[in-house]
Amino acid sequence: MEWPLILIGAVTSFFGTLAGGGGLIGMPAMILYGLPIHTIIAATKFSNTISSFSSFFFLLRSKEVKLSEMLKVVPFALAGGLTGASLAGMIPEKWMTAAALIFLGFAFMLSLLKNPEQKQTEERHRLSPKSFPLIYGIGAYDGIFGPGQATLSMYLYFQLGLSYLQAIAFTRFQTFISCLGAFTMYLIAGMVDFDVAIPLAIGSAIGAQLSVRTARYISFSAAKWIVRGATLLLIVQILFRFL
Repeated sequence: MEWPLILIGAVTSFFGTLAGGGGLIGMPAMILYGLPIHTIIAATKFSNTISSFSSFFFLLRSKEVKLSEMLKVVPFALAGGLTGASLAGMIPEKWMTAAALIFLGFAFMLSLLKNPEQKQTEERHRLSPKSFPLIYGIGAYDGIFGPGQATLSMYLYFQLGLSYLQAIAFTRFQTFISCLGAFTMYLIAGMVDFDVAIPLAIGSAIGAQLSVRTARYISFSAAKWIVRGATLLLIVQILFRFL
């Protein structure tokens, strides 16, 4: 058993579920471990599919969200993941790095200029139709590259007025769907190394379960600053890679 990959998966998933930015830890760690970039991306899509479903299912059983509302995400996130994975070999990584910098920088500034407030009761479960193109776009980015995807999703759901736990649930469900689509394409292309993907997925599932239990003790105000901190770290890392 590849214990280092289990540890990488657990740590990445724990922090990635709470605030996004798991790629800040996971991708550099796996590169240092000696894995090629396409193997890393394909294995990450598999592990994210497993871990995101486990954390989403826990919050669904806890009645933090409504399945009927979350199912509206499926066609947009799935189409995005499939699109992104299909384009992965056609778009230079540097272009995607530049796009990540722009999107994360915009999301960070928006969070400072427009402080999101939680909606009340029933309205907190509802998605705005305007959010669906953004869900598709984030899914496509996830299928192509990925780092920062969960952070962007958290910002989206905060701006829609969802609570912290609801934002995590929607983000993990959206990640599950987009990664499922992307993983399917990578599998068809023969790019998935299960000797890497399976231990990474085991660690990711452990980290996801620990994080959703920890999230219950984090206030909405603190959560916003955790996400902002993760965003700044992501921007610094991606800027370093870009330059």
